[in-house]
Amino acid sequence: MDARHPAPPDTPGLPAELDQLLARLDADLAAARNPEEARGAAAKLLGRKGALTALQKRLGSLPPAERPAFGAALNAARQRAAERLDQRLAELERQAFERSLAGPPLDPTLPTRGPRLGHPHPLAQTMHDIVDIFVGMGFQVAEGPEVEDDFHNFEALAFPPDHPARDMQDTLFVDGPGNLLLRTHTSPVQIRTMLAQQPPVRIVCPGAVYRHDDDATHSPRFHQVEGLLVDDHTSLADLKGCLTLFVRQFFASDLDVRFRASFFPFTEPSGEFDCRCVACRGAGCRVCKGSGWLEILGCGMVDPEVFRHVGYDPERWQGFAFGMGVERLAMLRHGIRDIRLFFDNDLRFLSQF
Repeated sequence: MDARHPAPPDTPGLPAELDQLLARLDADLAAARNPEEARGAAAKLLGRKGALTALQKRLGSLPPAERPAFGAALNAARQRAAERLDQRLAELERQAFERSLAGPPLDPTLPTRGPRLGHPHPLAQTMHDIVDIFVGMGFQVAEGPEVEDDFHNFEALAFPPDHPARDMQDTLFVDGPGNLLLRTHTSPVQIRTMLAQQPPVRIVCPGAVYRHDDDATHSPRFHQVEGLLVDDHTSLADLKGCLTLFVRQFFASDLDVRFRASFFPFTEPSGEFDCRCVACRGAGCRVCKGSGWLEILGCGMVDPEVFRHVGYDPERWQGFAFGMGVERLAMLRHGIRDIRLFFDNDLRFLSQF
């Protein structure tokens, strides 16, 4: 009988028909050379278009009194078929294992594959490279807490009480006493250092900072490296020379640089430090938005008001400060357009560095 075209219902002949189907399954399973062939043989009986499924369609045309016995016989046959498939799969697995043992012996002297070694995150590597350049110029690394108070984060840096940065739209405040907040820059480390020691001071301050930003080029948590140099003979020319050397070492290229006037509460005069676009060399492209220049960092001479807050005599000491975003420099160095890629922890992205 062809299972695809079942004969009219004949309940008394069902056991013999099921025995024939199971015998055919046994033959097909015995001929199977691998698990895939064994499962294919079982599907002829157990699958959606298998013989048992075709027989089950006859159930509705039987008299009600015959249906329980018919259904029970089908279920029993289905269970026996599944058991025989499991037995054949176990046998094939055992045979494959025995063949592997009969193969060439394992050579214990062969070198191992070794573990997969990690590597620095691109942001960590970029921050290390930035700090390493300034350490080579004689700067020391200084660190401080990420949870700060208003004095160290704003007041000592000459931020006026109504400055927009003090607003909750820009700053993440911490619930509880003490008027605490998540630092918006690493400048508080400079204040803490100047309060703890007398000039000369030459430090770089790497670390995480927090602001209300979240888009393709901004993150609520990002990283900065800021620098401070205080001495009795410090000028804008020293600042320009320091930053020019940094940019050319970081990008490994003799790039043109320029100052642009800007404003920061804690420096006077203040400026933005730009370099020629590393992608187009000044011709104009998508990276530099057609200007030929890239904004690298903000900088300036330390405002005398800041010195007064930390007890330095502004008539005797001069200094310069600068600050840069690590993510921005990493994006410029590697041609990355979306800052969020750094924080997705996608190995397909991170393994490229």
